[in-house]
Amino acid sequence: RFLDEYAKHNLTFWAVTAQNEPLAGLFTPPQAPTIAFTAAQQRDFIAQDLGPALARSPHRTQLLMLDDQRIHLPHWAKVVLGNATAARYVAGLAVHWYLDAIVPPGCSLEATHKLFPDHFLLYTEACTGFLMFR
Repeated sequence: RFLDEYAKHNLTFWAVTAQNEPLAGLFTPPQAPTIAFTAAQQRDFIAQDLGPALARSPHRTQLLMLDDQRIHLPHWAKVVLGNATAARYVAGLAVHWYLDAIVPPGCSLEATHKLFPDHFLLYTEACTGFLMFR
């Protein structure tokens, strides 16, 4: 429905994500209205609901998964893309950079790419000044 409404105004999207920062909803209280997804819940949502809905729609919009810190890789990718049904609906992985200093790219991005080379990795969120003391 979201894509349909924008299409009425000649606006199209090349991709959407299943949820921005799916683990943010676990913070008490959350900083913004949100829901929480574990990797398994996102896998099931993609496989059973969002993936089939996008595939049936007239839109050629691709689906990105995760859309959270790369510290969750490769675990998140293994859970979602390890499921053949979910994997066929996912074009790529969306990652954020805020916690990049904690985990080396070889342990997250490179490891994920080696496991799932047919799915692209794309940074979808970054900013400066997100830490109050910097």
